[in-house]
Amino acid sequence: MTRVLSRSDIDNLAQRYRANLINSLSGFKPAVLLGTTDGTTHNLAVISSVVHIGANPPLLGMIMRPHTVQRDSLGNIKKQGFYTLNHVHTNWVDKAHQTSARYEVDESEFDAVGLTVQMSEHFPAPYVKESSIKMGLKVAQHFTLLNDTEMVIGEIHELHLPNDIITEDGYADIEGAGSACISGLDSYHSTSRLAQYTYAKPNVELKQK
Repeated sequence: MTRVLSRSDIDNLAQRYRANLINSLSGFKPAVLLGTTDGTTHNLAVISSVVHIGANPPLLGMIMRPHTVQRDSLGNIKKQGFYTLNHVHTNWVDKAHQTSARYEVDESEFDAVGLTVQMSEHFPAPYVKESSIKMGLKVAQHFTLLNDTEMVIGEIHELHLPNDIITEDGYADIEGAGSACISGLDSYHSTSRLAQYTYAKPNVELKQK
């Protein structure tokens, strides 16, 4: 039986129930660790809101929750202007999820969950050493949306990934890299490719790669 909910029905749901329901409707999303620093303490936060904005220049966007309470990562981004995005591996999704706990401002999530800081000679924000795919970004645009969430668009200035997951046409095989994804607020998944197709054109038979 299908359940139909009106807008008023949704508004009347219990807060936590509504949050779980609406968060899960957008489907599978990338599981990524956001790495930032205030210059002294290195912070990590698991996020699932990263989206592609453009390839030239290389831009990624992410949605951050309202800054109504202390949010170390967003504060660090506003202060420093640099951050990293690190793919979560299926082997340590538990450590990634633990970064969502509210640690003290001067306590590093790297240390708290057992992940390793990796610094680059040419980039000021911390990477996660255990991540196969990691990106260093500089803030390109930052603005507040209608519900007081904040969108940060970053330009990729540095990219680390295994050479053997990059195909001849430039596709990065994130499944081959062991990257995890998230549904809802707390459910983690591995992936299984169904198909990969050639570029679609009208009146041309679609082929698998």
